[in-house]
Amino acid sequence: MSEAELIFTALAELSTRQIAETEKAKGVRQNAVAGKKGGKIAKDARLALEQKTKQKVITPENFLPPSKEKKRIDKNQ
Repeated sequence: MSEAELIFTALAELSTRQIAETEKAKGVRQNAVAGKKGGKIAKDARLALEQKTKQKVITPENFLPPSKEKKRIDKNQ
């Protein structure tokens, strides 16, 4: 990941945590809502930076190639 990608990821995580704490989120559904709100804050900031600099923040280095192995599910777990 690039430095900018790490910063925006950290912004999303911090925003999500603070929103969840402020709203006293409990359970998966309420925390998912907080996650959407936190992610939107980071997305909006990223888009604003990209608009001002005319450069993309997301790099192809961020993506892993698909795995060639099939995942096997062990039903005994």
